[in-house]
Amino acid sequence: MEDRNVRGMSGPGMPDVVLTCVMPYIDDPKDRDAISLVCRRWYEIDAVTRKHVTIALCYTTSPDRLQRRFGHLESLKLKGKPRAAMFNLIPEDWGGYVTPWVTEIARSFDCLKSLHFRRMIVKDSDLALLASSRGRVLQVLKLDKCSGFSTDGLGHVGRLCRNLRTLFLEESTIIEKDGAWLHELALNNTVLETLNFYMTYLSEFSVQDLQIIARSCRSLTSVKISDCEILDLVGFFQDAVALEEFGGGLFNDQPERYAALSFPARLCRLGLTYISENEMPIVFPFASRLRMLDLLYSFLSTDDLCLLIQQCPILEVLETRNVIGDGGLEVLGQSCKRLKRLRIERGADEQGMEDEGGLVSQRGLIALAQGCLELEYLAVYVSDITNSSLECIGTYSKNLCDFRLVLLDREEKITDLPLDIGVRALLRGCEKLRRFALYLRPGGLTDVGLGYIGQYSQNIRWMLLGYVGESDEGLREFSRGCPSLQKLEMRGCCFSEQALANAVMRLTSLRYVWVQGYRVSDTGRDILAMVRPFWNIELIPPRRMVVPNQHGENVLNEDPAHMLAYYSLAGPRTDCPDSVIPLDPARLVIA
Repeated sequence: MEDRNVRGMSGPGMPDVVLTCVMPYIDDPKDRDAISLVCRRWYEIDAVTRKHVTIALCYTTSPDRLQRRFGHLESLKLKGKPRAAMFNLIPEDWGGYVTPWVTEIARSFDCLKSLHFRRMIVKDSDLALLASSRGRVLQVLKLDKCSGFSTDGLGHVGRLCRNLRTLFLEESTIIEKDGAWLHELALNNTVLETLNFYMTYLSEFSVQDLQIIARSCRSLTSVKISDCEILDLVGFFQDAVALEEFGGGLFNDQPERYAALSFPARLCRLGLTYISENEMPIVFPFASRLRMLDLLYSFLSTDDLCLLIQQCPILEVLETRNVIGDGGLEVLGQSCKRLKRLRIERGADEQGMEDEGGLVSQRGLIALAQGCLELEYLAVYVSDITNSSLECIGTYSKNLCDFRLVLLDREEKITDLPLDIGVRALLRGCEKLRRFALYLRPGGLTDVGLGYIGQYSQNIRWMLLGYVGESDEGLREFSRGCPSLQKLEMRGCCFSEQALANAVMRLTSLRYVWVQGYRVSDTGRDILAMVRPFWNIELIPPRRMVVPNQHGENVLNEDPAHMLAYYSLAGPRTDCPDSVIPLDPARLVIA
């Protein structure tokens, strides 16, 4: 009897059957990781019950290793190129190929229903294999900021993946051959819930196919498309009775023709591209029920934005450009008390925002913090900043989990630098912060301020720092803290290779670091202090690039050296292009 009881136990006092029932309800990866370390049996139960895995860099493990560890996965998210690739800071041929993963998925992952590839290179042959091998069970396919494939590959998906509920292609670079891919989807799918090819520049699709999808897929709740005349979508809007989110479109007709346009009754998330003051009245009838508003690609002025925001009292998510200005943030603080996420991107210089109304500064940030107490995410480009405005955020934004601030360089004089005291107050006040980005200019943060970031970032897991600190001493103080930091990105550094290597070794939770613009040594030997087992280090030497300036003219740009280091169970990767140099410690020692 005693032996039988022991064999039925998973660990200290917990039967197998109990843990097997409880484990599926534990979703947090950190909790799962901790559980799997308790004993061998708990490790095994975690392996068979884990349903979702996110791999933050595709080179940190191998497809076959993942299959051996989690053979019953239902959902996989895989990221390729570093985040800096979104800002054209990484060579186009850097890597991030999806082919070996798709090959293993087709062969071994029998339970997989959801796939999310982000910043990866996908081929038409990958999509064809995926559709033929997993098309019957695949429910979610996200190709997020991916490249390398064409509409031919999407045709395989539309024809064979008949149970697809989500097809997400937003901001992917797709070679367009025709619009047959959408026609295949329209003919073969009756369960689609989300269709997104926003910002893909696909233009050869048929509006009639969208209308067929709306009629056939009665659960269609979200559609985001590329440029298409809004008036051509009248029939689609009539048929898409369950639609809650729409993004995209185009306004090329006379303003008065849009007056009769009617949107679905459930629509509460909206992102109309290129909407201007003339078309804005079409939103007013249902503005009071809007929960999300994407105005990143609108042609609205500061006054227009203020007028529209006043009509949206239950708004929870707003994306816009800094044309919103301090005036718009003041209106936001007064009118949108439920706001949870705010993203303010930099406006194009040619938009003519030289007037004071189109700039964001400390005045707007203070009004926002005092008015929107439920704010969880704030990403903002500011033209001016003070310590007191950051202190205000720390005082009022107690739910803030993700904070990102970029100080633009258009103003010659900033009111209050350095920001040491303000950054300290913000970090001390916002205890829920998990992600933190601060991109300043030289003199924006001293070594003391950098030390504050290390000291008061107890729970932050991801961090981006630009033009902070004054010397290696600041980085040394920073690295004495940040006990939870897993991913660090730095630009415009004044730090030496040796200081970077020493800092990486002291940040015990760090799994990934990307640095651009550090002080490169003559031999590269100083970076050897970072070498350790399972740690890949890759270097991208300085290079000259021809890039367009703000006037569209090609100019020669000096791109500083990069360093990328990350933990990997798969060993050094074998697909490095000529622009990427894997660090070979033996070669450096000999040199």
